Amino acid sequence: MGEVWRATDEVLGRAVAVKLLLGDQADASSTARFRLEAQTAARLSHPHLVAVFDFGSWEDRFFLVMELVEGQSLGDLLAAQEKVHPEQVALIAGQAAAGLAAAHRQGIVHRDIKPGNLMLDAEGSVKIGDFGIAQFVDDPSTALTTAGHIVGTSLYLAPERALGRTADSASDMYSLGCVVYQLLVGQPPFRSDTATATLYQHVDTPPVPVRQRGVEVSPAFDSYLMGLLAKKPEDRPSAQQVSDWFRTDAWRGRAEPLPRHVPAGPVTAVPAARPPSAAGAPTAGGVSTYRLPQATGRRRAAPAPRAARSAATRRMRTSEAIRRRPRVASAVAGAVAFVAAVYLGTVLFAPDSGAADTPDPDTTPTAVVESPGSEGPADPAGDAPPQDGDSDDEDD
Repeated sequence: MGEVWRATDEVLGRAVAVKLLLGDQADASSTARFRLEAQTAARLSHPHLVAVFDFGSWEDRFFLVMELVEGQSLGDLLAAQEKVHPEQVALIAGQAAAGLAAAHRQGIVHRDIKPGNLMLDAEGSVKIGDFGIAQFVDDPSTALTTAGHIVGTSLYLAPERALGRTADSASDMYSLGCVVYQLLVGQPPFRSDTATATLYQHVDTPPVPVRQRGVEVSPAFDSYLMGLLAKKPEDRPSAQQVSDWFRTDAWRGRAEPLPRHVPAGPVTAVPAARPPSAAGAPTAGGVSTYRLPQATGRRRAAPAPRAARSAATRRMRTSEAIRRRPRVASAVAGAVAFVAAVYLGTVLFAPDSGAADTPDPDTTPTAVVESPGSEGPADPAGDAPPQDGDSDDEDD
């Protein structure tokens, strides 16, 4: 897109970066378009975006005066070390997504997210440069790009852009996914001998998960990165979603703690009028009372009315009686069955005496039973003749 020079602002006395864009046909229409894009980029104010201070033309070439970032680009970082630790990659991805989200809310698409356009300042914070300028350069009407050409680097170009479609915010997210992939693996997800073959891979070839490339990241991180590299723009997360996701520990794949269990049963509160009882000692009536924990910030429950407590007590006693009834009925039924079994055993298994046990009326003496009020034996049949000295007269 151009050349970047270190310069000095003579008015404010500060170091700045001046970018001279390629092309030498700064006509009236392209000048107006560049002014619009530069003003749009200058409205963006975010910690992770390079600020634009001024713009103009010099010797028929456009220039931008921008914030000078004292640090290195991600391209320089990859040149110094082949891979970047996942901890730092997650930080870079979250900050870059936050800057993209701020621009996308203003309707600005970068169109050329790559390691060279992502800077790291002295504190290691991400700064994205050239916002809005890529869109200006990509417009054939500015005479800086030939019609039919695509501005961007083939290694980080979204599939829809490879097919000649208009770039949108989802295209920036795909390019960011390619940068994150390269930081983890050491090379972008797709690379071929020619730029055209690389574009075909963006369109047709699925990316290889980084865990299969030997990178030690959580399955959650790997899966989320594959979502950034989705072929369809609607399947990719937005910049704000990516920023929010990396700000949490979700990329580490840690399980979130379960919510604290709160018992559903009623809790008896100590009435305000009663003094607190000694620890472990029951209150009047033999019912233990409890104080609600003060740290929860919840209001104490009012004591239940006496009628409600009595009704609850009755319900508990009734339910206890109902639970006891089956046990009593079972005991009674068992006793009845035992008595019946003994009786039937006695009847069925007693020895049969037969006729030998039948007494002979001629040989067996008649049993004599003393009648109440009588002095002598009485005939049980009542028809025996009276003996001597006895009288039938009851008066005797």
